[in-house]
Amino acid sequence: MSVELVWLIVMAAGLFAGILSGLPVMLVIAGVPTLVGLAASLSGHFDLTYFQAVPQRVFGVMENTLLIAVPLFVLVGVLLDRSKQAERMLTNINRLFGDTRSGLAISVIVVSALIAASTGIIGATIVMLGTISLPTLLAAGIDKRTSSGLICACGTLGQIIPPSIVLILLGDQVSNAYIQAQQKAGNFAPNPVTVGDLFAGAMLPGLMLVGLYALYILWRLRGTGHDAPGARPRGPRIGVGEVLSGILPTLALIVSVLGSILMGLATPTEAAGVGVGGAILVAAAQVSPRWKRLALATAALAIALLTAAALGWLKVDFTSGQLQASGSTLLAGGLVALLVASLAAAAVALVRARVLIGAITETLLVSGMIFGIIIAASVLSLVFRGFGGDVMVAEMMNAVPGGPFGMLAMTMLVIFLLGFILEFVEIIFIVIPIVGPVILMGDINPVWFAVLIAMNLQTSFLTPPFGFALFYFRSVAPPSITTGEIYRSIVPFVMIQILAIAVLALFPPLATWLPGLLFR
Repeated sequence: MSVELVWLIVMAAGLFAGILSGLPVMLVIAGVPTLVGLAASLSGHFDLTYFQAVPQRVFGVMENTLLIAVPLFVLVGVLLDRSKQAERMLTNINRLFGDTRSGLAISVIVVSALIAASTGIIGATIVMLGTISLPTLLAAGIDKRTSSGLICACGTLGQIIPPSIVLILLGDQVSNAYIQAQQKAGNFAPNPVTVGDLFAGAMLPGLMLVGLYALYILWRLRGTGHDAPGARPRGPRIGVGEVLSGILPTLALIVSVLGSILMGLATPTEAAGVGVGGAILVAAAQVSPRWKRLALATAALAIALLTAAALGWLKVDFTSGQLQASGSTLLAGGLVALLVASLAAAAVALVRARVLIGAITETLLVSGMIFGIIIAASVLSLVFRGFGGDVMVAEMMNAVPGGPFGMLAMTMLVIFLLGFILEFVEIIFIVIPIVGPVILMGDINPVWFAVLIAMNLQTSFLTPPFGFALFYFRSVAPPSITTGEIYRSIVPFVMIQILAIAVLALFPPLATWLPGLLFR
């Protein structure tokens, strides 16, 4: 056993102990490798010049325009949560489909999928589902284990259904790993892997997972009929029109964000900016009828501007190389100024309603945690490479039977096990830079590879002891539901996720067909 391998084992043990100790994960991931590197340098087994690359890594993260989409999408989710738009949608659909136990459970799945495509914030989704739907599910006679597992599993759909922060972070790392792998293989002009590819690639697997959840619930609740005798009434039935009034704003937001990305009209960062503007309008519409009318007028103006620009009816004149004060230019400038003023007015309304400032504060906290872990993982990666860990991993992976697909299977197993103790951000920025370039040198489609990992990472939110979906649900579940029951409730849903991963592994076109259709 080499001295470098011994130091790597010491570092791994230190990381494991630090994470289990309850210390902030960001400090553990950055601090333990730094201390190990300093200790090893005293005996001449580590070159401290590796740390000179840390500032460059930090600037690289901060200058990455793709990662700007992360706080923007977080803000979209927080705004929809704090404005009660997502809650309104959930309540209305529950009342529409809640005549039977199975209908009520299916409504939770449908609403969760819609919320996932618009917010993707796991904590907010599970707390909302637990607060609103759990009492209704229990009152309808659905057992505690099924209700708990359903809410925990559905709350994690935002990690695979785009726009997903997991897919954004994976897109950045898989793209870098793919470029490295192709350059080592002699291809110095590989086709880039974009977040748009991953969004398109995750659509069908995400819908497949929703379908599998629904099939399980229909099987689980088969023959149960209508509500249990004496069940608490859920309120009067509502019409389809009222349901649509609660769903259409969210659907319009989903279409504008995902549609602009999948149609190639905007980058994920640009689409995230559109999403923030749309979320401000949707949230402002909940303040009062007057602001609802303003939000509708502003949305109509934005659609009209986009349509006129696409058809060439309205454009800014740069024909001479300088901005010309033509009628078309002045009209476009005036309409854009009016659009900005309307958005500003909606934002002011949200400030007065005490929604926007709290949403920005929460966004800063979540984004700071994510970027802190990204930077800390960069320090860990540098120290790992300083000990020659990347070479050791490459040799170990090449020794795995089955070639690239054997390496992929081993990586999926490691990621699943790491999901018991680490968050998805740490796993992405620790594992992918190490194994990605090795695996992607083989005949592995990078989009398929990324979507497989995204579905695998989704299980990390459900697996104890550190499954965050379990923590969030525990905070709103009644004392009658024990922690042990919560842990047992997610077992069938984790098995369903493993089944979905197996189906995707056997049928790669589930992830590669739509990106090829849209972008190739």
